[in-house]
Amino acid sequence: MTREEPDGFGELLRRLRTGAGFSQEELAHAAGVSVRAVANMERGRTRGPQRRTVQALATALRLPPEQAAELEASAALGRPRRIRAASAENPGPGPVVPGCLPLPRDTRDFTARAPALATLRRLAAPLEYGQAPEHTVAAVAVVSGAPGLGKTAFAVHCAHQLAPRFPDGQFYLDLRGMDPEPIRPADALAQLLSALGVTGGALPPGAEDRSGLFRSLTASRRLLLVLDNAADEEQVRLLLPASGPSLTLLTSRSALAGLEGVHRVALPLLRREEAVKLLSRVVGAERAAREPLAARDLADLCGRLPLALRIAGQRLAARPHESLAKLAAQLRREERRLDTLQAGDLRVRAAFALSYRQLDPTARLVLRRCALAADPGRGVSPETAALLAGVPAGEASRRLDELCDRGLLQSDPVAERFRFHDLLALFAAERLAAEDDLDDREAAVDRTARWMLARATAAALHFDAEQHGTPAGDPDPATAPRGRAHARAWLEAERAQWLAALHHAAAAGRHREVLDAAEAMHWFSDLTQHWEQWVDVFRYAVEAARRLGSVREEATHLNYLAWAYNICAHDHRAALDSARSALAVARACGDRLQTGWALGYGAGALRRLGRTDEAVAWLRESVDCLRESTSSKGRLAEVTALNTLGDTLRGRGDAEEALVHHTRALEICRKGIPGQSTELLAIYRALTDRHLGNDYAALGRWREAEAPMRHALETFDSSHIPAWSGPTRLELGYVLHHLGRIEEAQEAVAGALRTLTAHHHPRQTEAAAELAALETA
Repeated sequence: MTREEPDGFGELLRRLRTGAGFSQEELAHAAGVSVRAVANMERGRTRGPQRRTVQALATALRLPPEQAAELEASAALGRPRRIRAASAENPGPGPVVPGCLPLPRDTRDFTARAPALATLRRLAAPLEYGQAPEHTVAAVAVVSGAPGLGKTAFAVHCAHQLAPRFPDGQFYLDLRGMDPEPIRPADALAQLLSALGVTGGALPPGAEDRSGLFRSLTASRRLLLVLDNAADEEQVRLLLPASGPSLTLLTSRSALAGLEGVHRVALPLLRREEAVKLLSRVVGAERAAREPLAARDLADLCGRLPLALRIAGQRLAARPHESLAKLAAQLRREERRLDTLQAGDLRVRAAFALSYRQLDPTARLVLRRCALAADPGRGVSPETAALLAGVPAGEASRRLDELCDRGLLQSDPVAERFRFHDLLALFAAERLAAEDDLDDREAAVDRTARWMLARATAAALHFDAEQHGTPAGDPDPATAPRGRAHARAWLEAERAQWLAALHHAAAAGRHREVLDAAEAMHWFSDLTQHWEQWVDVFRYAVEAARRLGSVREEATHLNYLAWAYNICAHDHRAALDSARSALAVARACGDRLQTGWALGYGAGALRRLGRTDEAVAWLRESVDCLRESTSSKGRLAEVTALNTLGDTLRGRGDAEEALVHHTRALEICRKGIPGQSTELLAIYRALTDRHLGNDYAALGRWREAEAPMRHALETFDSSHIPAWSGPTRLELGYVLHHLGRIEEAQEAVAGALRTLTAHHHPRQTEAAAELAALETA
């Protein structure tokens, strides 16, 4: 138990206070300290207050110099600068033995981390002398994260910053959590108790008893403990003070999620400017300023990881004659990047290897195989990890969580996805090449690609205009996407993976799978026109059709490819070449539908190339060709051709004729097309309404333009088609501007600019200019 009866300094202070006629409250007010602080000093709970506090008390009591000196001498006896051993029989708050477990040297060039430092300063503020409530729970902050983030450097720097607030001692203890045999709790407690003056026979034999004595000794002391490199919760639970005004900074590569009632400090990767600043401080600001572009490149190539940046900086500091650009060029070689990132005994690879060795074989396998994902830096789903590792989905999910907790993967804030830091991805790929046979790796990739392509094909069929009911062919019907929203979410989340699977199938010669997948994607591609990858999808399909000798499918996918070049990649010459090839193949096999489409896609390319008269001629021929088709697909194609013809005519100044063609397209939509879904016809109607609105605008019939444009925009928004909603919202803004409704116009154009910019649409500059004009208006 802690003795609470007055003794030494406390007894003297009480005698002087009562002799001066002060109450505790009056003295506290006069000296500028809390009432609790005065009470704690007089009761013996605080035996060695700081000199400035004693001086404030002496001034408030108006003590003569000799009494002030006596009060200061009494306080000095209780301060932790004097050596006195504590024992199990005398566990009172004795002074600390200097030199035991001292803080390591602070880093001279420590950079950034201001928000995290501010968090710990706020946590330490209530622990200042006289401010912490009685029986308060001792504060503990857990700093965890990936290897190389600078957790130890941060904790040590923070400890040096906060040291004046903890005059009873600052201790540092490396728990060696990454060693094959981390420090046992009993041994760690022996070191901590020794630093507190408990030595020899006074040291209890067991961990529980040592923990009890440690908590008793720390209950009234203002101590700062840095427990570095913790292995797990079991190792540290007995080492944490239970109550009192102490602060413990606990670092670990594990999240230590099982620790209750602790504060958590997340250290993110440095921002680029912070990374450049750290590099500049290591190599010298003047040297970095001479090569600013190379310094930024180095920051990026080091993945903005503090350890990698420090290694790069120290390599350069040791070689003052070498340029930053030379090291950046070396780091660009991915196969040698980890070899290059070492300086003396500092090695990025070694830091990663310590964590890797802590994993069990299954967790290591999952980590390595995640490196086989199409784009591991953008995220791996549990199902992808399970396929690549050949383990059940539930097992993969648990292992991914474990890898995330250990800082080897990063979790997505919203989706159930996990991604590598760039340098950790290289490390995982190295371990994969070293530990997994080539045949095993190829089998894992093939297994995953087959599954992914089958699911992607089935998911895309949800958007097929002729598909009714749940599509067949999913490799796991129990987990297959249900409905369009779920299917779209999966296709977008796993885009990199199924595109890689399509490439894999093409390289493996599975041409029918490639064609089936591309055909299934046709309708879905209309919803995601901002994806440039559609060029690759339909290029694979064209080659597959040729390999299979399927002429009609070749014509079809050449048309799809022309669309992708025109709309997604904005490569209009390539679009015209593809349309001409499609036209030749379609005419050769007598396919009027694909002939009409080829003329339309070719016209679109010609118009974008500035050859408007040729485009009109191609479109008139397309409309004539498609009008003769009696199929439902022919009717849809005719609506598209009429809309494109009218749009082109309006573009060259023939708005009256454009209105005629768009009115004809509207009649077809209103009449309905047998076999086509209501949702699909609604989209075609919206496209037509957008054109009609622009016709009316071109004719100066602004009031008539608004209604069809709003109808079109409502449909595009509800169908989540940003490639169409962005331009339509901009065009509606023009209409509202001319109608004098400036605020509504600003809202519409600002929304258009956000969408167009997010999807890299070429009209974003136009939207920005219109928004500026509206602000002037």
